Amino acid sequence: MSQLETDKQFLMAALEEALRSYREGGLPIGAVMVENGTIIAAGHNRRVQDSDPIAHGEMSCFRSAGRRARYDTVTLYTTLSPCMMCSGTVVQFGVKRVVVGENRNFPGNIDFLRSHGVDVCLLNDADCIAMMERFIKERPGLWDEDIAGRSNV
Repeated sequence: MSQLETDKQFLMAALEEALRSYREGGLPIGAVMVENGTIIAAGHNRRVQDSDPIAHGEMSCFRSAGRRARYDTVTLYTTLSPCMMCSGTVVQFGVKRVVVGENRNFPGNIDFLRSHGVDVCLLNDADCIAMMERFIKERPGLWDEDIAGRSNV
């Protein structure tokens, strides 16, 4: 299996997490953490469900992974380009590779990640793009709340 096929496979697992959040009434953003070809953690945005402003999909995934001595052997897959908080967490814990489903609906902080040595692979996945477009149309107020009225943080 090629790296691109592997990346798409794990991104689909992150997309399933995003759909789970959507079905729960939350923001459809999901993430999985992979090490040696195995998903070791998964999470989805839980801001609405838990009334927790920092419960983003990537943060939920880090929490699911639990305490680790090192993160430099994992790849983080996320359906949407990470915000500054989540990007900072990636850098803080030394994740070396992040695969992003899309950055059209939210540009996030890919340049920040790259400037800190993170290998970022942007897939521009049609399913991830369509899911966020649908959510933004259905719940613009919740989307605005999540990004605090900004599109580039």
